[in-house]
Amino acid sequence: MPLPKMTEIRELSDQELNDQILAAKKELFELRFKKATRQLDKPHLFKSTRHRLAQLMTVERERQLTTSEPVAEKE
Repeated sequence: MPLPKMTEIRELSDQELNDQILAAKKELFELRFKKATRQLDKPHLFKSTRHRLAQLMTVERERQLTTSEPVAEKE
């Protein structure tokens, strides 16, 4: 499964972004559970899922920073 491009992630709505973040976190939980019970067949899924989660959370943080007002520095 190829990872989504950042441009595709940035086109998602806020609700879709939150849904995908939640889905990635659930998938990581399930992978950890399978690993603990020795049922995990594809250990490479950890890396790709963590990478996808990092991409999603990066876009979420970018949106948070753009919506907040910049703090004026006193000189």
